Amino acid sequence: MSDYIEDDNLKPSVRKQFFRRRKSCPFSGQNAMKIDYKDTRTLSKFVSERGKMMPSRITAVSIKKQRILAVAVRRARFLALMPYVNG
Repeated sequence: MSDYIEDDNLKPSVRKQFFRRRKSCPFSGQNAMKIDYKDTRTLSKFVSERGKMMPSRITAVSIKKQRILAVAVRRARFLALMPYVNG
């Protein structure tokens, strides 16, 4: 038995491989953004609408820069530049 309907007009479905483009870290390389706790506009791109840090698998931030980014977000929150929770 086959997985598809046998008909002269229908060909068996061939599954194409999904190609995922490799993401690059936005904080490394030339012309990269700098991580600064005073730059809340840049930091808010990496924080969800609920105020939680977005995971690096979504934002493509490297592990080393993700730690530095987390410290910057914590500092900005402590100094009341950013909210802890967005209602």
